[in-house]
Amino acid sequence: MHKIADIEIQHDILIANRKLAKRNQKILDKANVFAVDVLGAIGSGKTSLIEKLIQEMNHPVAVIAGDVISKFDAGRFEKYDVPVIGLNTGKECHLDSHLVEHALQDLPLDEIEVLFIENVGNLICPVDFDLGSHLRMVVISVSEGDDTVEKHPLIFKDADLVIINKVDIAQAVGADENKMVQDVKKLNPDVNVIKTSLKENKGVSEIIKSLEEFMRQ
Repeated sequence: MHKIADIEIQHDILIANRKLAKRNQKILDKANVFAVDVLGAIGSGKTSLIEKLIQEMNHPVAVIAGDVISKFDAGRFEKYDVPVIGLNTGKECHLDSHLVEHALQDLPLDEIEVLFIENVGNLICPVDFDLGSHLRMVVISVSEGDDTVEKHPLIFKDADLVIINKVDIAQAVGADENKMVQDVKKLNPDVNVIKTSLKENKGVSEIIKSLEEFMRQ
């Protein structure tokens, strides 16, 4: 009985979250803001990638930076003079629609076109929690191992865009980035997979092109 109750409670939480996610997206649509949920493990390069996109995208940008405790990443984004909201999740290993809803109230949505929502560094917890974004971008790095996709299939099945980052060190860490691409395609054949090296500025323009294509849809 205890297990059944746990399942029912979790089910109710997910239903409530989906309702809030739809409401968030309506708010974003009304303001003509395109929102990207950026997911990935700690150290994958999510923050550095968003920094690159802030600098190189020809669109007014804002960021919601999610973390368990620290607001360190929010501080990094503030250096670029863009609107930033830092969200601390406490014990939770993911953002949810309720937290994002409150953050949207504090953002100048009429002044931005693109909103990056940096989720908590985790490849498991955020999977079931839609935030109301228009696109899910998953960032992984070769330093996590070329079996990372195989170990975390669910997050890649729902991804709209996948970034294989730090390919410049693939040989040094003994990882095969092409295998990682193939593993993603087995799970999600139609998803766009982009190999990047932020150190060498490789792949950033391709990411921007892909995001802008989604924005036009």
